[in-house]
Amino acid sequence: MYKLQVQEDNGEWHDVKSAQDVLLTFSQESDARAKLEELFPVLVKMEKFAAGPKRTRVLVMLREMDDEEEKKNDR
Repeated sequence: MYKLQVQEDNGEWHDVKSAQDVLLTFSQESDARAKLEELFPVLVKMEKFAAGPKRTRVLVMLREMDDEEEKKNDR
């Protein structure tokens, strides 16, 4: 799973959410990057041409193992 983040002017990163305040997640990195460019076209274009600091990113979300899997790995 992948999620999007954007950096504010104050330097803090935050997750990108839908209008319903739900975290946007994607199963494919290419889908996440396409949505990032759709939502923040100017920032993404600026980054492609190195016209300023990086302000957007796509992050991999690691899935936590459930308790049963952890117990199996501990044996």
